[in-house]
Amino acid sequence: MNFAAQFLYSRVLKNRSPRDHSREDEDYDPFWQRDDNKIKKQDSPTLCDLHCCKDGPIRNGLIGQKPPSISPERLKDFGEDDYLNGDVKTWEMKIVNRNEELLRDAFSRIPQSSSRTSLSSCNKLIRFEDISAAAFKIQCGVQKTPCMYSRLSKQYGMDIYLKKEFLQYTGSVKERGVLYLLTSLPQDQQRKGVIVASDSNFSMAVAYHASELRIPVFVIMSTSTSPARVKMCREYGAMVISYGTTAKDSQMHARRLAQENGYLYLEEEDSAVYLSGLGTMGLEVYEQVPKLDAVIFPAGGHCGLLAGSAAALKHLNPHISVIGVESESFPVLQQSLKAGHPIEDQACSNHDFYGDVSGLCFGSNSLQLTRKLVDKVVAVREEDIFISMLRLLEYERATVDADGAIGLAALVAGKLPELKGKRVAIVICSGNLELPLLQQCIARALTLDNRVCRFSLVLSDCPGDISKLLEILAREEARVLDIKRECIFVTSDLFTVEVTCTVETRDKIHTAQLRNTLLERYPTAAWTER
Repeated sequence: MNFAAQFLYSRVLKNRSPRDHSREDEDYDPFWQRDDNKIKKQDSPTLCDLHCCKDGPIRNGLIGQKPPSISPERLKDFGEDDYLNGDVKTWEMKIVNRNEELLRDAFSRIPQSSSRTSLSSCNKLIRFEDISAAAFKIQCGVQKTPCMYSRLSKQYGMDIYLKKEFLQYTGSVKERGVLYLLTSLPQDQQRKGVIVASDSNFSMAVAYHASELRIPVFVIMSTSTSPARVKMCREYGAMVISYGTTAKDSQMHARRLAQENGYLYLEEEDSAVYLSGLGTMGLEVYEQVPKLDAVIFPAGGHCGLLAGSAAALKHLNPHISVIGVESESFPVLQQSLKAGHPIEDQACSNHDFYGDVSGLCFGSNSLQLTRKLVDKVVAVREEDIFISMLRLLEYERATVDADGAIGLAALVAGKLPELKGKRVAIVICSGNLELPLLQQCIARALTLDNRVCRFSLVLSDCPGDISKLLEILAREEARVLDIKRECIFVTSDLFTVEVTCTVETRDKIHTAQLRNTLLERYPTAAWTER
């Protein structure tokens, strides 16, 4: 089929029913095997009723009129003369090319995966029609987050647009794939319930959306999980059980409970259903930012967002560059691409800071899609991630975690000089960071950015010497954050004191000026290296 045709984005009248799926689309999804479980278009308002208020769905915190349902299949079937006698307003968008063969070839040599999760048998070819259907089905259950022009554009010499997925209800883009996954389950399984075993963003999304869909949901967490995460998950409506000291213990217990009670054990994986839900974000970015040159995604082991969105973007415009970013400490995706298969023995970190950044590569489907559709994968240092978090907090008032900040970190590190002067979208996919850890990250970032420095010097133990030091600091417009005076454990002259100061400066140039001034007055001053 030639898809070099025109896409007509339209708002259909409320009383107009969209066309039914074709037989081919119905037989594709592995969850729709029986006639009584097939999802029809007329059933879609049921999901909207669960997630929308009576006045309409909530979009970015605002309550507006409920938009009419839009069928993805009907969009592509409209012709130039099929305008419903003026009943709809239409906007025309020309698609440069369709590369269906590229998507198919991505899965031509996928080996059959072992039963890594309970849904591993669902790994099939992901099509653009699947992503469109997912966007239609979850439109009332997730936020259509803004993709806004950023003040960081001037600093990095390009037009930067930030896709703020951290504004989802649970603070993560994972809601898209989770909601589509849950609504695709057979009704009998929805009545029995689902169970997950982690404190990740995926589990939080399952807890919230399963509760909203009135699906019994159980979350098994290890005893080392922070109380804040446990409390949050319970507030979403899940039954939280603390078991075991490690994540492996929790997973084994969850599998046992699932087998004994008939629950469906869910684990983040790369089935076509989950990837299609995540890929809806690529559709939104393409719609919100015209004439895009590149889109930057977080990568790492959990590259489902990268793979699913790349499938949508490359279908709509093959000339858009899709770039993934991962941590240098955990280059899981780069090593998996080099090896040709998912690397499962890659070392990972259990620290809360890394989150999905250090996760294992969880499927060959995502890996093969990434290999065929992603133009570039780069790695950044932890220091670049810290500074990226600081930039987003200062310029965008966005509190994000490492997974959300890693895309911008590629620009901070100067890893993408070819994007200078171009229009670039960066996905800020997650904002779940606990307050104590956030404080540590920002303090570390200020030090790396040469805006907080520490020095020590030896003064004579005479009245007025410390006040003279403070006068110099005030004259240089340095803000004193902390000052300590040590007179007992001093190895120099008897009647001297060692003074250690922590000060805040404007930038690297201001810090250098302050250092030169102090060295002229106190030649023995020693600066603590960051």
